[in-house]
Formats: sequence, C-alpha cells, structure tokens
Amino acid sequence: HQLEKAMSELDIPPIPEFIEMISDSGAGLYACKSSVDMFKLTSADFIEHVQDIITVGEFYEIAGGGQIIFT
Repeated sequence: HQLEKAMSELDIPPIPEFIEMISDSGAGLYACKSSVDMFKLTSADFIEHVQDIITVGEFYEIAGGGQIIFT
C-alpha cells in the first residue's frame, strides 16, 4: 500500500494504466532475454504489450538513434 500511496502522491498512474499509456504512445516494450532465461520464463508469462524477448545487442539495434529511457 505504501507504493500505491507514493505513486498517487506523485500523480503517477497505477502500473497497469501506466503500461497501457506507454504502449499507446508507440513506445516498444521488450523483455530482457538474460532475465527471461535466468528465471525460466517464456513469452506466455508476459502481458500482451511486451513485443518480444530480445538481447541487449538487439535492443541497441532497435533503439539506434532513438531515446533510450530504461535499460
């Protein structure tokens, strides 16, 4: 509940709504292949907004010339 309160005080929407906003803005959402492998996940474990599971190298190719916000 503390996280929700802090997010509310900072006027940050709940995480599901925030992810929807990011996706709707045209930003790409990707899962990190190393993390996926480490935790033995598959694409079925992710929400529909995650476009693909990619390596760091693939991420930098996709983001080439763009603004990278989170890595």
